[in-house]
This record gives sequence, C-alpha cells and structure tokens, in this order.
Amino acid sequence: MNTRKPTSELYSTFTAKMQAIADVRNAMAVLGWDQETYLPEKGAAFRGQQLTTLSTIAHEMFTATELGDILQELRSRGDLNATQRKNVELSQEDYEKNKKYPASFVAEMSQTTNACYHAWIKARKANSYAEFEPLLAKMVLLKKQETNILGFEGHPYNALLNEYEKGASTTMLDTIFDAVKTALTPLLRRIEQRPQVNKDFLHLRYERNKQWELGIALLKDMGYDMGAGRQDISEHPFTTSFSPQDVRVTTRIDEQDFGNMTWSCIHEGGHALYEQGLPAEEYGLPCGEAASLGIHESQSRLWENNVGRSKAFWQHHYGKLQQTFPDNLQNISLDQFYKGINLVQPSLIRTEADELTYHFHVMIRYEIEKGLLEGTYSTKDLDQVWNRYYQEYLHVSAPSATQGVLQDIHWSHGSFGYFPTYSLGSFYAAQFFAAAQQQLPGLTEQIATGQYGKLLSWLRENIHRYGRFYTSNELCEKVTGQPLDFQYFLKYAEDKFGEIYM
Repeated sequence: MNTRKPTSELYSTFTAKMQAIADVRNAMAVLGWDQETYLPEKGAAFRGQQLTTLSTIAHEMFTATELGDILQELRSRGDLNATQRKNVELSQEDYEKNKKYPASFVAEMSQTTNACYHAWIKARKANSYAEFEPLLAKMVLLKKQETNILGFEGHPYNALLNEYEKGASTTMLDTIFDAVKTALTPLLRRIEQRPQVNKDFLHLRYERNKQWELGIALLKDMGYDMGAGRQDISEHPFTTSFSPQDVRVTTRIDEQDFGNMTWSCIHEGGHALYEQGLPAEEYGLPCGEAASLGIHESQSRLWENNVGRSKAFWQHHYGKLQQTFPDNLQNISLDQFYKGINLVQPSLIRTEADELTYHFHVMIRYEIEKGLLEGTYSTKDLDQVWNRYYQEYLHVSAPSATQGVLQDIHWSHGSFGYFPTYSLGSFYAAQFFAAAQQQLPGLTEQIATGQYGKLLSWLRENIHRYGRFYTSNELCEKVTGQPLDFQYFLKYAEDKFGEIYM
C-alpha cells in the first residue's frame, strides 16, 4: 500500500512546523523587546528563566527527528517550485547546523546572555568595565565553544561570521578593511587640512517631546506603517520584528544632541521598512527572512545616509524643522545645516560617528573580536586594548568606560561576528543607491519634494521580496549587475565630502 503523502500535503506539514517554531522564537523576541524597553529591574531573573525555557523549546522543535525526515523527503521531490525548493534547502541547512548544538549549550547560552545583558546595563550606569568583565569572559568562552560546535575553515571567527553573513570570511573582510585604511585614510587627511564645518547648533537644547514628534513624522514620511509597528525608547536603538505586520523600532533622545534621535529614527526606520516588506505568506520560512545582516544594514544605511543625510532630503524637511526649533535654527541656512550634519571628525561613539570614520570604529571591533577568539586578547585587558586601537586609528581616547568599551550592546548579547556587517551594509547601500539612481530617473528631485514612494517600491521589488532566496552577493549581482565593489562607496564619499570640504 502506497502511503506516500502528496508533495503539497507534505510541504504544508513542513510549513506548519516551521511556523510553530517561528511562533516560539517570536514570543522570545517579544520578551526581549520588553526587556530592553519596559522590564522592571526586579524582573530580570525570571525573564532570564522564561527566555531559557523558550529557547530550549524552540531548539527541541527545530532539531526534532520528524522535521529532519520531512526535510529529507521533500529534498527528494521534483515537483516543488523554486521558492519551495529554496525554503526546504535552507531549512535543512539550518536544521543540520542546529543539530550540532547540545541542548545544554543552548540553555547555558540563553542564561549567560540574559545575565550578561543586565550586567552590561549595571556596568554602564556605574561606568565600570570591571563589573561587566567576568560575564563577558564567560560569554567569550561560550563563543569559542560555539566555533568548535559549528566547525570552521581558516580562522575560528569564520564560524560566527557565517551566522550573520553567509559566505563571508576573515580573508574577505581583511581585504575590505585594508581598502578602508588605504582609501579612506588619505581622504580623512585631506579633510583635516580644510576649514572645519560648524555643527555647534546641533548641540543646543532641543526639547524632548518635539524631537519625539519629529522622529515619528520622519518614520511616517519614509513609509513606515505605524499600523504594523511602533516606536519606543531604549538604552541602545534597535529594530525587532515579530512578523511583517508587527515590526517595532526604538530610539534614544538627548536634548543636547539633535542628531542622536534623528538618525537613530531614520536608521531603524530603514531596518523596519525591510522587515515590513518581507513576504508575509512566507512567515516562518527562510524566504520570509532577511537575506543577511549585511543586506539588512544596507537598508538602514541607505535611508540614514544616502537619503537622510543628503541635501535633497532636507530641502523638503528643513523649513518645518526651523519652525519647530526657531531659536536654534532660524539663523542657520540649509547649506550650513547640511554641512553640519555631515561633519567629518574622529569621535568616540560608533553610533554617532560620521560616514567616513564610522568604518574605523567597525574595524576596531572586528580586530578585537578576532583577537578574543584566537586568544591574542583577554577580556581583562580589553579596555586598554580598546583605547590603544582608538589612539592608533582615530587619535582619540575614551575618558570613561561608558564612552569606550561599554558603549555597544552587542557583546552582552553574544553577537560576535555582527559588527563587520555594519560596514558591509554601507558598501552595499552605496552600490544599491547608485543602481536606484540609474533606474529611477528624477530620484533626487523626488527626494527633494518628500516623495519616497518610488524608492521604497524599488527596494521592495528588488530586495525586500526575495527574503533569503539569494545570498548577499547573489542579490547584489542581481540588483546591480556585479558583486560588492568598495569603489561605489569610495566614489560616493569622495563626491559628497569633496563638495562639503572643497
């Protein structure tokens, strides 16, 4: 008797299982979002327990033998369409990878991540790296174990990097960051020889509630669907998605720094537009997920920098901004404002860095992470290592741990291998935006009149709708006709900053 299920029925069973796993993971994400926005201090311990329980359940569901059997059977079927085949292929790849993780490791990583995050929060408040270091040391030890669990070729860092940017390697990144040093350092030196632009007006008092209202207005103008999202305040701005119909962003507000909130909103808005543009019908499946963190970052950087720091963008918004903050901006021309928001100057804080020095911030973290994994650096000396790198590349020293080694949330989350995707994202963004300008005649004029619909539609059509169907470089070739090329970013930077610092 033939008991072989029809392919459509078997694929539906696979989809239901994957969506159930996504439900558990998204329940974890809701708890994680709450942890960083509204969780009371005393709730930290039980929140860690809840997240550990759910992470264990999700791991057990995704490594169940039944799911593995279904995936293997589906791989043998010849009547799947291209999207279905890709979903099965990538799910089996993810399944086999997750099978490598012992349940005990998953639980320990979840517990350590929760403890590490709360230690980071306390250490920042106390401005004391020593309070964070013991848990960071434990996290690094676990990440070293993870590289062995996953396996790797070449450097152990490749195992973790592949989690965020499939196919990337230290060889690739070393080449890219060599180009950053070789090409951007001379540009920075030339800028240093020119009269510096003024941005003092950005550090007057900008009333908190008015900043908040501005941020909401900018998000809506970009096309962010507030019916499928919301914005809140957090220690470190982030975007989280529970489905394309529930994508949330956070920001932070400093009344003495106009740029802090503004570009956090635009940056996170770019991430959120990507998540809202993923195909809802592929919920829980690879083709309903972002291609990679590098591509994700390309979307936030494209909106933040190529659009949000352009003169065209502020030709539309600046008049209203002057009306909102007349005491600060009524005597500042659009040209002065444009130059001020694009000031290039070495600084301490990565998230507030200009478009050029930003990549040195990323490179420093990349070098430190490699060193921690290979044993060149110890967490005990990390604050000193940090300051040495900042002196070497940016000629600045952090006066406090909060402005130095404690400034990023990523290590408390165990996100080693994440930082390089920020620079990759900027480079992809420059290449994507160049393609959009070619394919959308009058794009600059549209931006100058506050019309972003055609750009967003272009991004949805060429990038968002594909999910993980293509790798980053495959997608880049499909959209632009060639693999990632740093020269696009270099030309963009030289044209823009050559004009500002002419």
